[in-house]
Amino acid sequence: MCNMKLNRPTQPSRPSWWRRFCLWLLKALGWTPVTAELPGPRGVIIVYPHTSNWDFLIAVLYRFGTGLATNWMGKDSLFRWPFGGLLRRMGGVPVNRRAASGFIGAAVEQFATHDWLWLALAPEGTRKHTDHIKSGFYQIAVRAGVPVGLGFIDYPSRTVGLREFVRFSGDEEKDMALIRAFYADKRGKRPAEASELRFRRS
Repeated sequence: MCNMKLNRPTQPSRPSWWRRFCLWLLKALGWTPVTAELPGPRGVIIVYPHTSNWDFLIAVLYRFGTGLATNWMGKDSLFRWPFGGLLRRMGGVPVNRRAASGFIGAAVEQFATHDWLWLALAPEGTRKHTDHIKSGFYQIAVRAGVPVGLGFIDYPSRTVGLREFVRFSGDEEKDMALIRAFYADKRGKRPAEASELRFRRS
């Protein structure tokens, strides 16, 4: 497993031309970005709902336009030459999915070995409706003891961003009630395709 040290990115005093362009394009498409200060050096960010391919473009424009210092995780084989360096500069963190601890355990270890890590995850994992979301983000946040940012792409209001952070208690029902309350008024491009905010029961 890679124990690469990630320091908190430094943000320029003025937006670069690339950031200005991304924000301009985001606003030209009719979207208003909502930002919030990250509460610390480590945490998880989830984005919901995800019902359209357009979500990716909007999220990328938001990420680069606001300079939000987020990371994502991918299997270590993706980070080999010649693209490994580029993927790391884009916020990628390699993990060994073959490790006995599994993906969740590997993610928790990354939080223990990095100075800065805000891991962005899509709990739905698909643009199609399902009766549950994946619980990986929840298990990672609880085991690593890190806050969770509630990211959203709300089509009716044309707002995208990050507004609130929560710390899970470990009481699944109580914690999921908080999440459902926050996202109650958020709608995707295709509302019927949004997955239900509950975990799959075994």
